[in-house]
Amino acid sequence: MSKRLRLTLAQLGWLNTALYLLARALERASDGRWTLFRYLFVAQYVSDSPLTPLRGADIDIQTPDASAPLPDGYPRPAHVVSDRYAQGASTLTAWRNGRLAGFLWLISNAYQEDEVRVRYRLSSPRENWDFDVWVRPDERLGWVFRRLWDSARQQLRGRGVRWTCSRISAFNPASLRAHAQIGVVRLGHALFLRCGQWQWMLSSLRPYFHLSRHPASFPQLMFDTSQLQEPPCRNFRKSATS
Repeated sequence: MSKRLRLTLAQLGWLNTALYLLARALERASDGRWTLFRYLFVAQYVSDSPLTPLRGADIDIQTPDASAPLPDGYPRPAHVVSDRYAQGASTLTAWRNGRLAGFLWLISNAYQEDEVRVRYRLSSPRENWDFDVWVRPDERLGWVFRRLWDSARQQLRGRGVRWTCSRISAFNPASLRAHAQIGVVRLGHALFLRCGQWQWMLSSLRPYFHLSRHPASFPQLMFDTSQLQEPPCRNFRKSATS
């Protein structure tokens, strides 16, 4: 077994590693027509306590609106950003020394995923959806991620939000580690297989299975945190690889 494969197994576990290798094989064999995604759905409690007391003071957090120009080198297409604003999403951006260091997006009520065809819905105004947390590679060992979450926590707490839900790629070990550090609770998982206009979904959440043949057809997954305890258990590392 190669060193790289052993590392992937240690980071993702057997199931996610097998699916990740299958996803790569399908994409290569089909010249990109077949794509496979596995998502883990999690919730984070919006606490009163800061994550980074007295740390990351040189990181400036901003809240741009839809009229603000995208920074140079912004790693998302302009049309994707416009669609997010049209859905009612907002964003926080982190800056260090005049350079974009990271961002995250927030939305209430519902969010239409832009990687696969699915709509996420929330059951209560006390819930929020967060998505697309990005940190510049050379900042990923610093305080950018936690400073972004601190700012998001303050904003959400002020609106009466107590839980923020999100999806994590089961094939992204850096994201899994980052969310484990701030503490999350597992809500479920889903597998998406796409080929051209066709998409199959298999999920632990209702409706469990969905077949889509065109862009106007998509499943809706509902998230309910009303039965979760506050604060949540932080033992995510083990469950994330199951």
